[in-house]
Amino acid sequence: MAVSPVILQATSKHTASLIFLHGLGDTGHGWAQAMAQIRPSYMKVICPTAASMPVTLNAGFQMPSWFDLKTLDMYGPEDEDGIKKAAANIQTMIQSEISAGIPANRIIVGGFSQGGALALYTGLTSTQPLAGIVALSCWLPLHKSFPDARKTADTVPILQCHGEVDPVLPYKFGQLSHYSLKTFMKNAQFNSYPGLSHSSSDEEMNEVKAFIEKHVPAQ
Repeated sequence: MAVSPVILQATSKHTASLIFLHGLGDTGHGWAQAMAQIRPSYMKVICPTAASMPVTLNAGFQMPSWFDLKTLDMYGPEDEDGIKKAAANIQTMIQSEISAGIPANRIIVGGFSQGGALALYTGLTSTQPLAGIVALSCWLPLHKSFPDARKTADTVPILQCHGEVDPVLPYKFGQLSHYSLKTFMKNAQFNSYPGLSHSSSDEEMNEVKAFIEKHVPAQ
């Protein structure tokens, strides 16, 4: 059964939207408070919760997951169908915001860990160029399919952030994904955080806030 997303309505006139995707095993509530603290008043925040499914990486146990994770090896097998299906679901959310009057260039998609990976894939394969992509502690899924799989403009801004001592998704995965992105995207930025593990920090959140305000300024 689908779980309703956590929705934080804009506190002034709604002119921009942020869709933020949680990591494996989490829910939309996990990031809603952090996003509430950094979003501008005119931005609506949508934090969906992934459906529970058996996850190969976790011995087939069911948990909220955007797609199956078979391994944390960057060059290992991937759930291609699941990733594409999940991206199509997020595209539907983006389209819903566009239908409600928010232009694509006022919509940011972001996420943490598995959610960040899905945000990257969704933003890059979106035919509507978004305002930006925020990718925290994650990797570029189906990286071998790029740049051919890219449908968006090569000018869409990307903010990628990664802790240097991440024990779950090694810092090197983030770096390698960034090197790949730089070959076909003009505005890909990579921020490193010494001492940060597989989590977030105030410094990182402040940089996400600045990215949001830069690319979806008040109208």
